Amino acid sequence: MHVSTAEELHATTLGEHGPRVVFCHGLFGQGRNWTQIGAALAEEYRVLLVDLPNHGRSLWTDELDLVEDADRVAEVLDGEPVTLVGHSMGGKVAMLTALRHPELVRRLCVVDVSPVTYHHTGEFLEFIEAMQTMDLASVRRRSDADTRLAAVVRNPSVRSFLLQNLRPTEDGWRWQVNLEVLGDQLTEIVGWPEDRLAGVSPYPGPVLWVAGGDSDYVRPEYAADMERWFPKVRRVTIKRAGHWVHSEQPEVFVAVLRDFLSAGPGGG
Repeated sequence: MHVSTAEELHATTLGEHGPRVVFCHGLFGQGRNWTQIGAALAEEYRVLLVDLPNHGRSLWTDELDLVEDADRVAEVLDGEPVTLVGHSMGGKVAMLTALRHPELVRRLCVVDVSPVTYHHTGEFLEFIEAMQTMDLASVRRRSDADTRLAAVVRNPSVRSFLLQNLRPTEDGWRWQVNLEVLGDQLTEIVGWPEDRLAGVSPYPGPVLWVAGGDSDYVRPEYAADMERWFPKVRRVTIKRAGHWVHSEQPEVFVAVLRDFLSAGPGGG
């Protein structure tokens, strides 16, 4: 395993041989959320787990801009065409990277998100407010934070996921995710920057569109937008999985991704 910190984005590398596969996480996440999936591929592929801006160990920005984030990911690729995999917010960043820098994306895997504007932000705002208002000075151990967060976030798996962003320092605890910017500009994350894509051609490469069977982020009415931007798309739905498909059904997800990675240049 190799950890690198570029000028703006932090990334972890797994594997030393084979084609390159790059993973982008979702909201409140970080590159290490993909560790289980990346480790399963590391004997055959060079895997890069990226912390997106305002998350993990990457830079914080004053404004949230998915298009700029996509350009930052393109810089991390350093001119080498890759398979790009993105979940949720990271799926939108991956799609924008493929559209704006198609020469760098050999193939694309989009996990449980669509190139559309969503209109449900309430739950995310509740999470952010609960994290922001927590009195970190009174937190002695991570279990204290878990207890405080439980009043708002009742699902223990979701709490555990959010608490991965809590880091100990010499002066106490701090959140590693930029809660202020995420809260103020959440509409940017749930949106799709159609106006920023004027003159951009559809992505010509093969695309795997993975949906969770119990999630509503990939709906039939979103297919037209997906096919307009990504005409070589193939959709796979994984049963008994919600929005965090790769965490809920990791073995199935790895099998589906392996098939896509090993397919010929024409698709999956």
